[in-house]
Amino acid sequence: MDSEAALLARCRRGEMNAWDELFDLHYAAAGRFIFQLSSDFTREDAEEICQEAFLSVIKNLGSFHGESRFQTWLFRIAANQARDYREKRNAAKRGGGQTTISLQAEDPETGLAPDPPANAPGPDDLAMNAEQMAGVRAALDQVDEPCREIIELRYFGDLSYDELSRTLKLNPKTVSSRLSKCLDRLEEIARGLALRDAWENPDVFPSN
Repeated sequence: MDSEAALLARCRRGEMNAWDELFDLHYAAAGRFIFQLSSDFTREDAEEICQEAFLSVIKNLGSFHGESRFQTWLFRIAANQARDYREKRNAAKRGGGQTTISLQAEDPETGLAPDPPANAPGPDDLAMNAEQMAGVRAALDQVDEPCREIIELRYFGDLSYDELSRTLKLNPKTVSSRLSKCLDRLEEIARGLALRDAWENPDVFPSN
C-alpha cells in the first residue's frame, strides 16, 4: 500500500483510483468524527457533511503541504463543514422540533454510526449522554473560534498534543495552555446555560 505522501501525490496527478483509495481509507473515520460533533446529527447528516468535506479536499488538496497528518487536516475541514451545515439547518428550521439520535443507526458499508464496546452503557445512560452532549455543543457554539477549534480537534478528533501543535502551528506549551483556558471558558459558559435553563424551566429543578 502506498505511503500517505505517495497516495496524495497520485491524487494530485489526477489518478482516479488514488482518490478511491483515499476515500476508502478516511471516509469512515471522518464520518464518525462528524457524527460526534453534534448530538442531533443523524447518519444522513453525517454522510452529507462527509461528502462535502471530501469535495473540499478535492478542491483544496494543493494547499495541503504535509505539516500534519492528512486525517488531521481532513478533520479540520470536516469540523468547519459540520458547523456550516448546523448553522444553515438551524436557520432554516428556526423554532422547529429536535431531531433524535438513532441508537441503531449502524451502516456496515460506511461505518458512520457509533460502534460502542460490549460494555457500553444502557439506553438510559445513553440518553443522558445525548443530553450532556447537546449542552456541550450549545456551549461550544458560544466560545470563540480558536477555542472551538482546539476543543473539537482534541476531544472529537482525538488529536494528540503534538498533532495539535503541528496543525494549529503552536508550540506544545501554548497548546496545553490554550486548551486549559478554553476548557475553563467552556465550563463557565455551560454553567451559565444550565442556570438559564433552570430559570426558564423551573420544573427541571422542582422545589422540595
